[in-house]
Amino acid sequence: MTALLYALGLITFFVAILASIGLHELGHMIPAKRFGGKVTQYFIGFGPTVWSKQVGETEYGVKAIPLGGYVKIVGMLPPDALDVAEQVEIDAATGNQIVKVRKSNTGMFTQLISDARAAEWELVKPEDADRLFYKMAWWKKVVVMAGGPSVNIAIAFFLFWGVFSTYGQQVDTIPEPGQPVLASVSECVLPYAEGDRPCTDEDPAAPAAEAGLLPGDTITSFNGAPVTDWDQLRDLIRDNEDGNAEIGYLRDGEAGSGTTSTTVEARPTSSTDETLTQVGFLGVTPTAQAVVETGGPIYTLQQMGSMTVDTAQALVTLPAKVFDVGQAILGLEERDPESPVSIVGGGRLAGETTSTDQLDVTEKLAFLVALIAGFNFFIGMFNFIPLLPLDGGHIASALWEAVRRGFARLRGRPDPGYVDAAKLLPVAYVVASALLIMGVVLIVGDLVVPLQVEF
Repeated sequence: MTALLYALGLITFFVAILASIGLHELGHMIPAKRFGGKVTQYFIGFGPTVWSKQVGETEYGVKAIPLGGYVKIVGMLPPDALDVAEQVEIDAATGNQIVKVRKSNTGMFTQLISDARAAEWELVKPEDADRLFYKMAWWKKVVVMAGGPSVNIAIAFFLFWGVFSTYGQQVDTIPEPGQPVLASVSECVLPYAEGDRPCTDEDPAAPAAEAGLLPGDTITSFNGAPVTDWDQLRDLIRDNEDGNAEIGYLRDGEAGSGTTSTTVEARPTSSTDETLTQVGFLGVTPTAQAVVETGGPIYTLQQMGSMTVDTAQALVTLPAKVFDVGQAILGLEERDPESPVSIVGGGRLAGETTSTDQLDVTEKLAFLVALIAGFNFFIGMFNFIPLLPLDGGHIASALWEAVRRGFARLRGRPDPGYVDAAKLLPVAYVVASALLIMGVVLIVGDLVVPLQVEF
């Protein structure tokens, strides 16, 4: 039964991701066709073709490696304006003009650009002259290229909305009611921004440690005032500044006391206000209980706003995190639980979640839906990075075209023409190679040193 549930979770995850890929490509294809562009291929996957069918001018199909997808929009790269005289020939049989691209160039990158341009224009027919992608208005190019990742973000929104409005999500915990029971006692005093690092010999001892307090102690009094809840104790500590403090507590049912002096440190004003204020500091954390929040579309948008910031930060550090995964593969360090995962790792997480007996059906479903939503959100954000061959690279080229032409009009200068994305192909090859390497590292990492779900 466990193996069956694992397979169910794995298959569900992969089918959902493949469906997301298909919808992503529809997000490109539909507006491209609406704007008059010619789409010759729509495929899910890469590599050898498993199945395809020609419908009108578009071939629809599935390829063997389900790690992505693509649509072929004719005319992504403009002809080289410097070689127009060499590119135009007359077909002797039909009398039509045929646009060709020079085949030989000096320099490796120049040759790569020429080869890519030649491959692009082999698909262009005389009747396609007004349907080429590069001739579209800049805003149409933006809509076409932004359509794919926008679909992924929309999928994430609706899936997160479904989870948040029904199951909810666990947010910041709050102290348990009654006299505070200590969950942890700080060994040293650290600046708020460095609160996660280990203590060193240079760090001053925390007042709570000097008083002899231990996790599990129940605080009963502070400077003679009976303590009834955490909010009261926190206010007493903060107001004490750097004064003496006598703390009463219960430990294993026996009363005890400790004496220390609180210290003044910069700490957030409250749990909802991150403004730092100089207040008295003891160095204790109460045991807490989880709070589950639910919400509708506005709540979902607010949560996704925070996710956007977190994802943008994660994208900046992605190469370093993938390098750490490589270190873990080689056994040089432990894999960070917060490290990125590939689609293989996502499938493993889905399988482990659906097969565990520590969660009920509702919890399993909520985790699986949130996992699929998270992957879609990351895919959408990732594709907006303004580098070719990602969608964001084409968006950036279209926006630059609009800016360049706009400035030319304002200055009364000749139209500078279309932006030639082919000139950025060397960057695209470097980025594509880096993405391939990172993808392989993550897949191997998810097989060799996989992350485990903590229930």
